[in-house]
Amino acid sequence: MAATGLTSGDFTEESEPFGLFGAWLKDAEGSEINDPNAVALATVDEHGMPNLRMVLLKGYDEQGFVFYTNFESQKGREILGQKKAAMCFHWKSLRRQVRLRGEVEVVSDAEADAYYATRPRGSRIGAWASKQSRPLEGRFALEKSVAEYTAKYALGDIPRPAHWSGFRIKPVSIEFWHDRPFRLHDRVEFRRETPDGPWEKVRMYP
Repeated sequence: MAATGLTSGDFTEESEPFGLFGAWLKDAEGSEINDPNAVALATVDEHGMPNLRMVLLKGYDEQGFVFYTNFESQKGREILGQKKAAMCFHWKSLRRQVRLRGEVEVVSDAEADAYYATRPRGSRIGAWASKQSRPLEGRFALEKSVAEYTAKYALGDIPRPAHWSGFRIKPVSIEFWHDRPFRLHDRVEFRRETPDGPWEKVRMYP
């Protein structure tokens, strides 16, 4: 099924996770109708209660998996408080899933500025206008805030808000799952003790 020539059986022979993830994401880009980079992001609050929502992956390499958000949002506060998170990709058209978890770091200002500059102008205005995750008294209040910042930044560049940046999950575990008949799925986990340590590959019962 995969564009790289990998099949549901032989992907388990891969020795490192990032190349395999890249191949699977490329396949998803050719098969998913919307947002192949959409991923469920799990965090935990100060009381140990989990939270889950969808975000968009905006980059990955051997250092980790990057997404951007308002740091004053619920997920931003939870990640800054716990410094840990997990992700789950599910590509239904390919019958594949990837799970990962690890420690989280804030991306550099240069990385955040570079990505912010690529966003549509309206999205950059929205980063200023939305008090994400806080109560909204009505739609008009949001529209008024958008209008105010649109007027403020009518000309020239729109700077990145200090409270808007990116997180990088540095995984200590990445698990690949591929659907097989009779629920005898292929399931392989790459794991390591620290975000900079060597990978161990373990084939798991489905």
